[in-house]
Amino acid sequence: MTTDRPAVGIPVRLPADLGGATDGPLAVIDDLYEWIVDMVGRAGGRPVRLDPDLRELESCAGFVVPGGGDVDPALYGGASGDPSLFGVSTAQDGLDAAVIRFALEHRRPVLGICRGMQLLNVVHGGTLHVDLPESAVVHRLPPAESFELAVHDVHLVDGTRCAAAYGFRASIPVTSGHHQAVDRVAPGLRTAATAGDGLVEALESADPAAWAVGVQWHPETASPDDGLRLPLFLALTDAARSRRLPDAAQPV
Repeated sequence: MTTDRPAVGIPVRLPADLGGATDGPLAVIDDLYEWIVDMVGRAGGRPVRLDPDLRELESCAGFVVPGGGDVDPALYGGASGDPSLFGVSTAQDGLDAAVIRFALEHRRPVLGICRGMQLLNVVHGGTLHVDLPESAVVHRLPPAESFELAVHDVHLVDGTRCAAAYGFRASIPVTSGHHQAVDRVAPGLRTAATAGDGLVEALESADPAAWAVGVQWHPETASPDDGLRLPLFLALTDAARSRRLPDAAQPV
């Protein structure tokens, strides 16, 4: 039995740890949470805000894990004291990782956005760049009074779920604002998109039966044209709709 408007869980954004920076970029990324809620609804899903108690976790047929502050490097063997870190939240890492693990264990589709993609990689056993060096691609603009996301193209890897969502286009323009990124791709995942400097811009499960996709960019802000904003949310909602209700979900 399926539902026309599947419940899509979105973990709420939590405050940074005491002493963690809460600068302009973090405030903007947290604001984008509401954009994601809106896009899930427009894509045909029923957004469910997941609090730390995870009361409604099992009722969700799919999940979106949004952006936010930095992932604690301690989770992948990095240096937690790096001065470039901002917005680190132990509670947020715990909540988001719990949602990702539940989705993977119960074969429910999950879309990770920015830090959501990074955490998807970490949960699988991969690592991150704690602080990206400058390259030919601008992944985030310099700090300014009014924070803005950078714009650059990404190449979509043919044959991936990510490429299929965008109609098998070779490349698309994206918006991003990050200084951490995937370093070593975890076992069980494959690269689905790259930037011009070779940085991994999208990951997905290598298991064709699992719908787990992560993108480093922010599709919720891509363009006034829904042709670039909606595709991943539509793909997630379709995957959630095709799954049986929670009591019939089969763990891996």
